[in-house]
Amino acid sequence: MRKARPLSQFAHSVERRDGLVRYIQERPSSMPHPMLFTPLTLWSSSLPNPPSWSGLARWQRLTRLLIILLPLLLGSGSAQAALERVSDFAALDTKGEFHQLSRYKHRSGLALMTFDARCSRPEQIERFARLSDTAEAAGVRFALLDTAGLSRAALSEVTANLPPNLPVLQDGAQLIAPLLGARSVDEVLVLNPERLNVYFRGGDIAALANLIGSLEQTPPSDTLTLTAGSCALDLPTTDAVPDYSSQVAPIILDNCVECHRSGGVGPFAMDSYIMLLGWSPMIREVVLNKRMPPAHVDPEFGHSRMARYLEDDELRTLVSWIDARAPRGEGEEDPLEAYAETLESAASGGWQLGEPDFIVEGPSNAIPSTGVMDYLYEEVSLPFSEDRWLRAIETRPGDESVLHHLMVFVTAPDEDFWGAEREQETVSRRFVEGYAPGPHRAIEFASGTGVLVPAGHKLSLQFHYVTNGQSTKDITQLGLYFSDADEPLAERRALAVGARFTLPPEVDDFPLSATAQVDEAIVITGVRARMSYRGKKMRFVVERANGEREILFSVPAYNYGWQPHYLLDEPIAVAAGSRLIVEGSLGNSVSNPTNPDPSREIPWGLESWEEMFTGYFTYYAAQSPDNLDPAAASE
Repeated sequence: MRKARPLSQFAHSVERRDGLVRYIQERPSSMPHPMLFTPLTLWSSSLPNPPSWSGLARWQRLTRLLIILLPLLLGSGSAQAALERVSDFAALDTKGEFHQLSRYKHRSGLALMTFDARCSRPEQIERFARLSDTAEAAGVRFALLDTAGLSRAALSEVTANLPPNLPVLQDGAQLIAPLLGARSVDEVLVLNPERLNVYFRGGDIAALANLIGSLEQTPPSDTLTLTAGSCALDLPTTDAVPDYSSQVAPIILDNCVECHRSGGVGPFAMDSYIMLLGWSPMIREVVLNKRMPPAHVDPEFGHSRMARYLEDDELRTLVSWIDARAPRGEGEEDPLEAYAETLESAASGGWQLGEPDFIVEGPSNAIPSTGVMDYLYEEVSLPFSEDRWLRAIETRPGDESVLHHLMVFVTAPDEDFWGAEREQETVSRRFVEGYAPGPHRAIEFASGTGVLVPAGHKLSLQFHYVTNGQSTKDITQLGLYFSDADEPLAERRALAVGARFTLPPEVDDFPLSATAQVDEAIVITGVRARMSYRGKKMRFVVERANGEREILFSVPAYNYGWQPHYLLDEPIAVAAGSRLIVEGSLGNSVSNPTNPDPSREIPWGLESWEEMFTGYFTYYAAQSPDNLDPAAASE
């Protein structure tokens, strides 16, 4: 039994906690994030007595190391310090392409001109566009940044006649311009994508041209600031700070806590105000550069409850609250603490869909404390002596903190599933479903549809694990739910459409596409993008027999670590004679944050150290070629 602490010690702990809160809220902006010190602080403060003599030398070495590193954490006096610093950011343009400042490291700079259709000068934009044509030789990328917060449709309309060589970045939350310190429309900022510096800000195109001409040979050591602009930026202003309990906490509950909870796959739990406060600078960073919520998709094309992204108003609320030093507010109850208890209780409960008809006990997989694990491929026999129709499946991870995702397939007893996939570019399989961290552990197939499990067949499982600093073991269970209907169901299938290639080194955008012909009327229920570390983007397209193209779904910022199967909220009917297309690109350059080595030529293959480009479509055959109404699929 743990010995009770004296009341004085408890009071001291509360005082220390409150002091940490005040420090986080009141620290100067030049100070490092307080969580940098947290492991050392927590360790030292938890010691009942000073370190023993045996540990004193280690303690002294650690202290000396901290003294050496402290100036680096607080900022150095190098020449680069004269350049203004900015935060990383990301945005989609009017064509749905993804742009992130730090992903332009293969270029000398990124030149942004602030834009507002109400007062931007066409002649200034024209001069900026002409300079863009010559700046390519200097490795500088040019773009416009909308500052009015327009929707994509509205922004596309007002920019239809602008020079086509200038992508127009959306900023519905109107956060990027103030993040960069822009003050006026038609203001140009030249940014260093590697060091996140500002080389230039102003409106003098001649001075801009001179700077770009010398950028590769002699980058400036000081930010050149000139007068700029046609008019002041029209940005939303309010004196009201968002309330933690009623405004901020609901955003976290809706978008974050399924992963960021005790025992979850997130690296830390968002289970209280104090935790949110401590991690607030990092939260601000990752929502502005679109790292979180993960698996960034384009909300303009298709919709899926599996997709995660913040709405513009949610993003503005969260960032504004953090910029206001994340106040606690007046609410007495902490919604995150209250929900954490509810969530843990639900997670430890029974099956979401009730007791399964059959429970599959997965293999026992040992997960080391550190390192990167390649995919594990396992096969599980099924004891069924007759055909069964699977109508739903539920996944119960043995250890949610390490199971990153799981893919489940039905295969023949003597079938080498992974080998067969390696030998084919376009292959149709009995894909059951995938698991990814989040609330969707149980998946029910569309009404009247299911996955056929022929007698004697097996399950082929693909596991992807992450390490979290502790050795553990995972035994994942699958709950199978079978149809009791007398009539066979419409079989849900999966079509993999991919391309073969050799990826050259040092290429930032290697375009790829693949096509499959549809020979029968089908209804598409979901999609999944599959690439490895050099995956960049992928779109799923239907091309009708008359040549009309429809973008079903778009993943503009692919992340190897997040590969969910996106079940479409509205299934798409496709007539026979249509084509299913996947198009996108790979990035084998320093600008790809997950790229292990951009200098290598990469062969095609299914392993993580190889590269692939495959899009999966899940579908079922339409009941009648003349009746392609997929309404039943969304029931």
